[in-house]
Amino acid sequence: MSTDAIVLLKEDHKHILKTFKDFQDAGDDAHKTKGDLVDRMIELLTVHTYIENEVMYPRVRELLPELEDDVLESYEEHHVADVLVMELMGMKPTDERFTAKTTVLIENVTHHIEEEEDEWFPKVREALGRKTLQEIGAEMLEAKKKAPRSPAQPSALKKTIDAVVK
Repeated sequence: MSTDAIVLLKEDHKHILKTFKDFQDAGDDAHKTKGDLVDRMIELLTVHTYIENEVMYPRVRELLPELEDDVLESYEEHHVADVLVMELMGMKPTDERFTAKTTVLIENVTHHIEEEEDEWFPKVREALGRKTLQEIGAEMLEAKKKAPRSPAQPSALKKTIDAVVK
């Protein structure tokens, strides 16, 4: 398995996008399936945003100050996703706005993934090189072991509060 940070993040993106597609393909009355898929989305997104916020973004800010605006935008996109995730956690799949809210989450996160993969990752790869990306990836793998699996866990709540306060 590669420890390249960008490879690891793209692998996460694949799993997240697959879960989104499964949700979109589930059908209008597949409430149980949709509920399970949203639970999976929440877990995947919570872990993914944790390792990006705790490892990848701070390291890129430190090493590539010229990408500061990109990193700050990414933090804000994560914050929007966090708010939607917290709202979804309090909903039932049969709630009137459950599918609509999930659709907005999917659209926002898909946009974020596309921006990262098409614009941001190439700049980071070119500027940092393979060795540094492998070091960052190794840090991310360590962080993933202790990452929250639910946005209600204290380390995930701290991330959400930090996004509002900072």
